[in-house]
Amino acid sequence: MKRKNKKFQKKNNNSLNKLSLFQKTNGRFSKKCPLSIKNAPIIDYKNIVLLKKYTSDNGKIISSKITSVSYNKQKKLTREIKKAKILGLI
Repeated sequence: MKRKNKKFQKKNNNSLNKLSLFQKTNGRFSKKCPLSIKNAPIIDYKNIVLLKKYTSDNGKIISSKITSVSYNKQKKLTREIKKAKILGLI
């Protein structure tokens, strides 16, 4: 009777196992920009609730690879977050 080694068994590649944003996925996927859709919030330095979504706990700006924001919107977000930091709103 053969014994199955638990160390070398394959794990289920279930999508629920991949909860972290930094883990690699099996295939490429494209997400739509959340700031380019219809009725999207306006990017402004006074909109602190929106700006805090795109900053980490340390105050750093989260990259567009993680947040799936388009290039132009990411530049605008960065500019507005920096304005809000200078004014002391964040």
